[in-house]
Amino acid sequence: MRAVLVAFFALLASVSFADAARKSGGDIFEPGKVVAAVSLSSQTMKVIIGGYERYVWPVSTGAGSYATPEGIYGAEWLSKNHRSRKYNNAPMPYAIFFYHGYAVHGTDQLSRLGSRASHGCVRLHPDNAALLFELAQSVGLKNMTVIIGD
Repeated sequence: MRAVLVAFFALLASVSFADAARKSGGDIFEPGKVVAAVSLSSQTMKVIIGGYERYVWPVSTGAGSYATPEGIYGAEWLSKNHRSRKYNNAPMPYAIFFYHGYAVHGTDQLSRLGSRASHGCVRLHPDNAALLFELAQSVGLKNMTVIIGD
């Protein structure tokens, strides 16, 4: 648990825990809460369930002028078979929307995971996206937090 918290302090240097607690409705590390923490520098996501790191997955975030927004967000809505209205009907399976159309979702561009490649969303392997989606459904949107930082 201590190692997890130390890693989060490093990841969240630019955002406050008070803000995280306010947006997530309490302590984001308590039982029944899921945190998806995305590191832009390492292009990875750590999934914390009830305060314990359970998974580390490669991701793809925004490339070039398409930045992935940094901050602490609550999950807003879910869409299992979403398609982008903005980017040529691109598939966005197991989408967890967290901020103004930005989402964590599966991708078919598996070779690009681990590098910046998206239009700002956070891309995951479809199997990992399905698991995260299932976790979000099981704990409820108010108990799902997405953190994005460097």
